[in-house]
Amino acid sequence: MKRASGKSHCPINFGLETFGDPWSLLIVRDIVYFGKHTFKEFLASEEKIAPSVLSARLTQLEAAGVLVSSPDPADRRRVSYQLTETGLALIPILVEIAAWSARVDPHTQAPMEWVDLVDSRKPEMIAMITDTVRRGGCVFIGENSVLAKLGAPTLG
Repeated sequence: MKRASGKSHCPINFGLETFGDPWSLLIVRDIVYFGKHTFKEFLASEEKIAPSVLSARLTQLEAAGVLVSSPDPADRRRVSYQLTETGLALIPILVEIAAWSARVDPHTQAPMEWVDLVDSRKPEMIAMITDTVRRGGCVFIGENSVLAKLGAPTLG
């Protein structure tokens, strides 16, 4: 990622410059947890990101080496986004943010059984999530999901 001159070289600042806006981690979340990979799928997320903002964030995340784009295997006219190894390294951060938020937000939609499971087996779960996403799966959706590997019902 290109840094503006005069910016701090603090690691927290670098992270915030890379993924600290309100949308970037939601895009990563959608890939990791829900198996979304296309512009249209990201637009359908409940946070309702504007198309121009989504386009800018996808470009920014790709330039930062978090995402890589390629023609969608199902429809070569569409672009599919995948996490790079740099992007996959954000999974432990997502897990921590989700656990903290689920415990603090009184209106969370996160199932506490899931949060407790991930917390109780954190290294194993982070490794399983990372491996699943690396292979094209996600946490909650589909037969290749983490939930399916755990023998739990999937959400979609």
